[in-house]
Amino acid sequence: MMSAPGPSLAVARETTNADAGRTRIAVQGLVKRFSAGRGDFAAVDNVSFEVRQGEFVALLGPSGCGKSTILNMVAGLLPHSGGRILVDGDLVDTGKVNSNVGYVFQRDTLFPWRTVEQNIGYGLEISGITKTERSARVADAIGKAGLTGFGQSFPRMLSGGMRQRVALMRTLILEPEILLMDEPFGALDTHTKLEMHKTLLDIWERERQTVLFVTHDLGEALTLASRIIVLSARPGRLKDDFQVPFPRPRDPVGLRETAEFGRLYSHIWHSLGEEFRRTKAD
Repeated sequence: MMSAPGPSLAVARETTNADAGRTRIAVQGLVKRFSAGRGDFAAVDNVSFEVRQGEFVALLGPSGCGKSTILNMVAGLLPHSGGRILVDGDLVDTGKVNSNVGYVFQRDTLFPWRTVEQNIGYGLEISGITKTERSARVADAIGKAGLTGFGQSFPRMLSGGMRQRVALMRTLILEPEILLMDEPFGALDTHTKLEMHKTLLDIWERERQTVLFVTHDLGEALTLASRIIVLSARPGRLKDDFQVPFPRPRDPVGLRETAEFGRLYSHIWHSLGEEFRRTKAD
């Protein structure tokens, strides 16, 4: 969780409408090298792309291509070796928290000793939000996530999908304008993952955050995203940038049954499959 309380949702929507099309994230010639036993190796090499206001962009590629590394550099959690990253026109500084950016991690990272309500409200609590306002916002978040009746439950009492909903709402309750998500549903079974897709899509339809979403699942990317950026096998380079033209709102189950979904899946899979084969050959 990397966000502080933002503007009210009404103000956020006005800002989105006024600034539609402006660049929120700009990645320019990004390079990341790591030191290994036999010397340095490149994980990311000369990657450039932009994410505009209200876009839902998925980063897709084989394991080890640098997807999560790029996300962590955009978040300021990891220094880059070359190029630059700008968020709202400002250079990203490693270790500096941007109050407009929220981060949802691969694991739910909930506090096991805190209830659902206490976990969701944690960021508001440490930010000094009054108990009355905090309670109202937490109750609203619980309702949006389909967790009504579980506010006093502890994480050990919840399913994996429910815990991930709590983690998602703990970030979203802080009203970040930009949302970074690192394979947040990767550990879930197919049925639960589809439920989480619906939850996320419903929330995004209401709030229209700018989203950069890392996944290795092409079906997930097609279900959620407006654009899919395909990265090559390591070192990660930008290989393709696909528009996803499916109308919204989307039904995560019904969409997968359409001929259009199948055609675009096959088209992107051709590009992605080449990189999987390269990885296997290496």
